[in-house]
Amino acid sequence: MATNAKLATAAIGPSAGAGAGPRAAQLLEWAAFRDGFLATVPLWLYIAPFGLAFALAGRAAGLTAAETIAMSVLVNAGASQFAAIALFAGGGDALSIALATLVVNLRHIPFAVSLAPLLTHLSWVRRAVLAFSLSDPSYALSVQKLQERAPGGAAFFLGSGISLYVSWVLCTTAGVLFGGGIPDPRSLGLHLVFPLSLMALLVPLLQSRAAWVAVLVAGGLALGASLVLPGSWSVLAAAAGGSVAGALVEARR
Repeated sequence: MATNAKLATAAIGPSAGAGAGPRAAQLLEWAAFRDGFLATVPLWLYIAPFGLAFALAGRAAGLTAAETIAMSVLVNAGASQFAAIALFAGGGDALSIALATLVVNLRHIPFAVSLAPLLTHLSWVRRAVLAFSLSDPSYALSVQKLQERAPGGAAFFLGSGISLYVSWVLCTTAGVLFGGGIPDPRSLGLHLVFPLSLMALLVPLLQSRAAWVAVLVAGGLALGASLVLPGSWSVLAAAAGGSVAGALVEARR
């Protein structure tokens, strides 16, 4: 337990308990990390079937068991991994696969931009660790704590991200080892669990006119763009349009 506490503190830095002694600050960081990890565990239900399905897709595409697991360990981005696997199975070259994963993950840029000013007290190494663990749900669960400068906010954020990472890697590994007979998550309606959960987490944070305008514009653009744009381009268009609309409203205040 002490070793885990030291690792968590090393990753997020002495951001909590500024007036407390080193031991008290370390315990606070570890408690926040644990809380973030446990708060995210209910979302494992959503991650599990997709991790299992990715394992089967990777093997079907020609990856070895080790390569399939390593992809989840090193990439840690479900949608991007599915896109990469589809291109790999279709004979896509390395450049096209890299570009596809980049495009899919561009949706994380607005998340990172909003968090960057809140994490400037951390070293670039610690920020890089947090960037690797950044995901839609970890952002939604942690952004309010970070904005309020709550003690242990960065630790909670890391705990949430690591929780999802552990789930993703474990489920990929389970799919590789015990795959077979796993139904398509969409056939069970599980593809709706995450967006609905994310919506429930983010709605309470919409406390200004600019935020509501950004959400409404982004939602409208996502719906309209999905009818004419392929893949994840509609998500990027919605993110860009919503961000600009919200910024314009905020600038007029």
